[in-house]
Amino acid sequence: RPKPCQGSLLQDSVRRYLQLPADQTVLILHAKVAQKSYGNEKRFFCPPPCVYLSGPGWKLKQEQIKARDLGEAGFRVCGYMGLDSMGSSLMETQKLSFEEQPDAKGFSCAKALYISDTDKRKHFRLVLKLFFSNGQEIGTFHSKLIKVISKPSQKKQSLKNTDLCISSGSKVSLFNRLRSQTVSTRYLSVEGGAFIASARQWAAFTLHLADERCSRSEFPLREGYIRYGSVVQLVCTATGVTLPPLIIRKVMKQYAMLDVDEPISQLHKCAFQLQGSDRMYLCLSTDKVIQFQASPCPKEANRELLNDGSCWTIISTETVEYTFSESLACVREPVSPVPLIAALQLTGGGDVAMLEVQGEYFHAHLKVWFGDVEAETMYRSPKSLVCVVPDVSAFGSDWRWLRYPITVPLLLIRDDGLIYSSSFTFTYTPEQSCIPGQQALSDVPQDSDKLLDSIHQEFTRTNFHLFMQT
Repeated sequence: RPKPCQGSLLQDSVRRYLQLPADQTVLILHAKVAQKSYGNEKRFFCPPPCVYLSGPGWKLKQEQIKARDLGEAGFRVCGYMGLDSMGSSLMETQKLSFEEQPDAKGFSCAKALYISDTDKRKHFRLVLKLFFSNGQEIGTFHSKLIKVISKPSQKKQSLKNTDLCISSGSKVSLFNRLRSQTVSTRYLSVEGGAFIASARQWAAFTLHLADERCSRSEFPLREGYIRYGSVVQLVCTATGVTLPPLIIRKVMKQYAMLDVDEPISQLHKCAFQLQGSDRMYLCLSTDKVIQFQASPCPKEANRELLNDGSCWTIISTETVEYTFSESLACVREPVSPVPLIAALQLTGGGDVAMLEVQGEYFHAHLKVWFGDVEAETMYRSPKSLVCVVPDVSAFGSDWRWLRYPITVPLLLIRDDGLIYSSSFTFTYTPEQSCIPGQQALSDVPQDSDKLLDSIHQEFTRTNFHLFMQT
């Protein structure tokens, strides 16, 4: 690696970054389970794994490459995606070509990935390799674990097998295949604030379980596994756009089963009835999402006849996001492994406080930074870093006399200046009793809540405390 930056020079660079972050984000969306292929039949992953590139740092990096290489083609982002099997060749990976979307994000998906029946693994990960078209490698990124299944379970699900059940608050994807033809696959998605059926892109939706005893306007959420007959709500994770409350129904041979209450399983066929409606179901018509009125079954009152467009397949999904910034460092080496912070654990207090940073992909070349202040960092394992919490005076002498907390972003910085930002922050609460010639409590505004003020004073006794924001 290049020689480490000098302390003051790097600190100035970090301050510039905090004022105007130029992050580069790689977001991988994929299904939580994958159906195994059989013989020569290739069962492509559905929905297909997708990659989104976002953040102003991509454009900045491309401009740097363009200025240096004096070429138009050298700054395009390219990639390959495949399974993490040992000794995999290019024949087993798929090339990705990124296209810019209206929201300036780069998008690509791997539509032809599958797992062979000769692969005996129960779980695997996807591997994404990104590089610029001038040959410069960006890095290697991994998906979360994907469970291999042989086929959708036809048995009544038991909550003992929670791997296949779908819980409230988890993310799902919905797709539809007219006449079971792969070429007709449409995915429920959101575009321009409206729900659509897309042949190209799919959206992840948070599936919430609702309390049926409350009115539609209240819609309180509750925990638990989703069962057929439950009232649920689908919320797009990217846009926040929400469908009205729906009753999820099991589908068998194009009939909605009204009396089934078993847990929902991966790759089950289901239908979504609008709560309080007269047999109206969520349906697709080409690329539009409409309502379809089911027909009652004269012989069996517990069934309603649907059309093809009202039968959806449900599957759980995962997302993993990697964020880094090359804007302040001339980095010629890959940015990977990109560390992911999952949790923070604070021990001790006062002048001997230690913070354990827990996550994945850590290494010995990382330092923890509290805003623009570097912390003494010790590498424990690929899942743990431990650092000494800097004293609040490191942020300037004025901070010690402030009454209210200060919050600083938590960063990981590689020894060549590469910055990995996170969604975590650290909050200091300065001591009130330190101010010479003043009482522990400063003047309280007339409209201040005295109870909250006393609680705040209790917090300030320990010099600082921690808030973890995700």
